Parts: sequence; C-alpha cells; structure tokens
Amino acid sequence: MAGFWADAVTEPKRAYRWVMNFRGVDQWMMKKVNKPSFTITESEHSFLNYKFYYPGRVEWSEITCTLVDPIQPDASATLMKIVRDTGYVYPDDINQDAPLTISKRKSIAAIGGSIFVKQIDADGNGIIEAWELKNPWIKSVNFGELSYEDDGIVEIEVVLRYDWARLIDSSSKGRINMLPGHPKIHPNAVDPIK
Repeated sequence: MAGFWADAVTEPKRAYRWVMNFRGVDQWMMKKVNKPSFTITESEHSFLNYKFYYPGRVEWSEITCTLVDPIQPDASATLMKIVRDTGYVYPDDINQDAPLTISKRKSIAAIGGSIFVKQIDADGNGIIEAWELKNPWIKSVNFGELSYEDDGIVEIEVVLRYDWARLIDSSSKGRINMLPGHPKIHPNAVDPIK
C-alpha cells in the first residue's frame, strides 16, 4: 500500500480532463457527457426449486451530453441542421412527388460518423483513454429552459444512440495515434502489437 502513495507517476483519471465533439459542435461547447455503459441480457431457466441464469447479449445504453448554447456558433441551429440532414423535413416543406424520410445511413452521416470521447492527461499531450461510439445518431434533443428567475447559461441536452462502443486505452498505441484531432499518445503507453 505504501508504494502507491509514494509513486509520483501514478495518478487517477480525472473527470474534468476530456474532450468530445461531433459535426458542427465544438469541444468547448461540451459541458458534460456520460461515458458508454452496457448491460448483458439474461435468460432464466427454472428447475424444481431452483433458478439458473445464463448470459445473453450485450446491449449498449444511450449516452447523454450537455452543451452550452452560444449565440455564435448557434448550437440550436447546428443541431437542427443535423436533424434536417438525417432526412427530416418540416411538414410545410415536404415535396409530395419525392418525400424524404429519416434513415440510419443519413443519420450517421449527418453527425459525422464515429464519435470519440477522449480523456486527456494533465499536460494535454496525450490521450489516456478514448471511447469510439460506432454508428451514432441523435435520438433526442432538449433545447433547455428559459426563466426570468435564472441568469445562467442556456444548456442543450442531446441523447445519442449508437450500436456499440470500443474502448481505446493507452495500451492501444496504434489506435490512439489515429484518433481525429490528437496525433500524440500518452508517453507511458505500450504497443501491444509488438
């Protein structure tokens, strides 16, 4: 136990050292985000006085991110553009001869493909952990609340649905080096491929 406290290199991951963005929504606009989570389904088998359980499928849970709504760039307008790019058309703009509808392909493309939630080190020199959300799309948006009693910043809550997530930790040197926007890797990382 004494070795841990005496080791100056050992440091826990910190909740405030992270970055995330997606098409049109810059990193500085993000306020908080849930990291991915999953549950494993189960099947139950009853026999006499007993119950036995068997693991089933992995189901990834939605994540929620909160962002601030600046005047410029306008986050509300950006999110509505993303939703329009999924195939959504206002009812009074519908083309009767060729009506558009929402599709998964357009929804994923509208948000920019994979989304990365990246945890960074104290010096900003490297990624110590990243989650890649595969096939993400916007499931819901709450544009916030206005009140004469509140002088705070307007926040937007976005729920993202995705098919699955990949953890890319500092031992995955090759993958972290390829993450968008971050060419550096944490200096303590090892290459598991070698």
